Amino acid sequence: MDRKIEKKTWTPKFIAMVAGAALVVGFVIYQLVFADSRSSMNVAMERVTIATVKAGEFTDYIPVSGTIEPGEVFFLDAIERGNIQQIVRESGALVEKGDTILVLTNSNLQLDVMQRETDLYFQINNLRQTRLLLDQNDLNQQGQLAEIDYQINLLKPQYERFLELHKKRLISDRELEEVKEQYLYNVKRRKLTYESYRNDSIARSIQKRQLRDSELRMTQSLDGVGHILDNLVVRAPIKGQLSTEQIEVGQSIQAGQRYGQIDILDKFKVRVPIDELYLPRVSTGLKGTFTFSGGDYELEIGKIYPNVTNGRFEVDMFFTGEVPSGIRRGQTVRIRLELGESEQAVLLPTGGFYKDTGGNWVFVVNQSTGKAEKRSIRLGRKNPEYYEVIEGLETGEKVIISGYENFGKNEVLNLN
Repeated sequence: MDRKIEKKTWTPKFIAMVAGAALVVGFVIYQLVFADSRSSMNVAMERVTIATVKAGEFTDYIPVSGTIEPGEVFFLDAIERGNIQQIVRESGALVEKGDTILVLTNSNLQLDVMQRETDLYFQINNLRQTRLLLDQNDLNQQGQLAEIDYQINLLKPQYERFLELHKKRLISDRELEEVKEQYLYNVKRRKLTYESYRNDSIARSIQKRQLRDSELRMTQSLDGVGHILDNLVVRAPIKGQLSTEQIEVGQSIQAGQRYGQIDILDKFKVRVPIDELYLPRVSTGLKGTFTFSGGDYELEIGKIYPNVTNGRFEVDMFFTGEVPSGIRRGQTVRIRLELGESEQAVLLPTGGFYKDTGGNWVFVVNQSTGKAEKRSIRLGRKNPEYYEVIEGLETGEKVIISGYENFGKNEVLNLN
């Protein structure tokens, strides 16, 4: 008899289909829930530069270049016009104060000085003649007073005697009146003459004082005129090293023309141009260091020139201690200029990554997985060696600091 065959539900084929579907669903769920869906790329280790984040002292400084200049300079400007007759000291020579540098000649100036001296001597003689006349006038008036006093001294006792005789009726009225008139006339004349002499003496005293002042000024002018020709001999105003332009014997030099300078050798400064971006942060007292002939030397900003030219302003830096021996005007030195106090901070070495990320994120290397993952960070100040890390990185972590321009928008780098 026929037997009914029952159809099996879990056939091997069905089981295989269910298992495959479960695997597919599980893979999808894993990818959605557990798998890393970030974009990645493979990068060779030798193509990147990796640095370690560390804790240390952050020094806020910038590198600048400065030019050595004399600390004090005395410029040589011609006082009088003339032609060079003799060059006594050549450019580069060491001079002492008072040493002759140049000898000039100027015939017109010599004639002019002679004429001015003659005029001054003539005026001084006139003043002295006027003063002599005043003295003679004084003596004449004193002589007049002496003569009047002599007459009074003669007439007064005579008048007194005649007065007694008249009382006794021994002389006539006329004889008494004649002596009296003579006596009173001389008394009145002396009073008027003395008043005139007193007024004239006051005027003479003022006039003679003015004459003395005028004569003194003329004498000083005469002395100054006499020293005009001394200006044709140019002497060193101070000890130092002479530096002159190209000058030759016979060359004409105009009054006021600058033809050289004298540098004081034991005083130097450094003229430093700085980018205008740092103008708000630069102030007097900031220090800098540079190395010269194996030694380190310290400088300090003593003067700031606020004018900005071609995007730069200048400062003068002065040595705070020893001045290096052998240094010369015009030499260039590289200076480490500190803009602030040193502080302890987390430090990240500088690199090309900053221009691609703006310091907002970096690739941090995970040594256990061999991957570098993108991480947001925040950086603070910067010097030529390090960035100051504000947040996002810990000491000891390793970061790719070379440029990121070839990594595109990938968030994970597989290092191999």
